[in-house]
Amino acid sequence: MRKVLLSVIILLGVGVASAQTVKPSKVIPVAQYYAGGQDSMYAFINKTVVYPPYAKRNRIAGEIVLAFTLDENGKVKDVKCTKDVAGGGGLSKEAIRVLNLIKFTAPGFSSPQSLPIIFKL
Repeated sequence: MRKVLLSVIILLGVGVASAQTVKPSKVIPVAQYYAGGQDSMYAFINKTVVYPPYAKRNRIAGEIVLAFTLDENGKVKDVKCTKDVAGGGGLSKEAIRVLNLIKFTAPGFSSPQSLPIIFKL
């Protein structure tokens, strides 16, 4: 009985932990304004993102690209989704929510930026 219960718990845990985001292989310019750089920024994104249930249930995955303005104080403004995935599933809304939580350092000037967030099941 214990073996059966343990295997059910392990199988359930595998299904829950499989949704994540992936760090892009290229250098993202806006990452220079995040304390710790690109690796730290994507670690924060991966820790903070909540995969939307509809997208997870329907196996919707892909790359979301957000365009925004980083103002002179490090605040994110004018966020737009320039690339979404087919079926949506709330991935772009979740990417925008996470982008608004990222604390960038003040660059001292306003500049247009883009940020890819890759959702993977």
